Amino acid sequence: MEQARALLVLVRAGLPAALLRGLLETHRTPAAVLAAGVPAWRDAGVAASVRAALRRPDAARLRADLAWLAAGPRHLLGWHDADFPALLRAVPDPPPALFVEGEPACLWHPQVAIVGSRRASPGGIDTARAFARGFGLAGLAVTSGLAAGIDTAAHRGALDAGTPTIAVVATGLDIVFPRANTALAARIAGTGAVVSEYPPGTDARAGQFPARNRLIAGLSLGTLVVEAAERSGALITARLAGESGREVFAVPGSIQNPMARGCHRLIRQGVALVETPDEVMAALGPVAASLGNALRRRLGVARPPSRAFATAANDGEPADKRVLVALGFEAVNLDQLAGRTGLTVATLAPMLLAMELDGRVIAENGRYVRRT
Repeated sequence: MEQARALLVLVRAGLPAALLRGLLETHRTPAAVLAAGVPAWRDAGVAASVRAALRRPDAARLRADLAWLAAGPRHLLGWHDADFPALLRAVPDPPPALFVEGEPACLWHPQVAIVGSRRASPGGIDTARAFARGFGLAGLAVTSGLAAGIDTAAHRGALDAGTPTIAVVATGLDIVFPRANTALAARIAGTGAVVSEYPPGTDARAGQFPARNRLIAGLSLGTLVVEAAERSGALITARLAGESGREVFAVPGSIQNPMARGCHRLIRQGVALVETPDEVMAALGPVAASLGNALRRRLGVARPPSRAFATAANDGEPADKRVLVALGFEAVNLDQLAGRTGLTVATLAPMLLAMELDGRVIAENGRYVRRT
């Protein structure tokens, strides 16, 4: 709780994201950043007003934030944290902290983003829900923004498949926008995760939604656009996905549908036209392999994601061998596997992705089985 308290102070002080990331990299932990004191903050370029906020944080607000964290399955991940999602580190201007309601290990699960119009047609709603269900049945998580229309359909399609879905929002997690999705947000948090870079109490503001979109794109292997106007947030997400080196796909629509024009524009620009979930998953194979290699390097060399993984390596038995032995030949979920191996879920998720890409593990409906 000491580190969470310190990170809350840093987030609430209004430090620019890049500066906060730099301080966490330099000092390793939020508490160490605070302990460094005024001279170190000044040398790092922290403004005088922010230094004052760091020295005298709002005690009432801090108590409220800590009470919110303690009141449910809620978590605060910082840039310094080994469980901070690896894919998100690669986006331009990644957030220095993430507030998570639900299971933070879901953020390591291979994901596909589905985005589109808030004013979607009935056909667009059906398409988004069908694609999301197809991805879910194939073992992929679905990420979207909890907005009305396509986002809502995507989350519901993933829930239909019994697969985790991740909602990235542009408010504090204690505020659901739109309010009509309050029950949906609770369902998502119950099996997946609702995520924000904004602290509790942050209201919806226009500029926060494009910022939110970079997180949707950054968490995902690829982004699928289903219905979008020529000027829309979905096209911003598609652009950000491309800038992050991720694949982008678009579903074509009727020329009579104004909500299809954004998709047609993307297709003219060279984005892949897709008609089935299988086409998306086939195209993501090489991307998943490349990202899996990056995860393997992080797990094996750069920085183990948890003490449990380090222990597995240090006791003379490779962690992947321990996982294979624990899997056996009956499908198990992540929680069961964590109990058998002693590894954390956040450690297991990227390891299993790498092992699936190597052909040693099969993933089906969120459960894993050893390939014979």
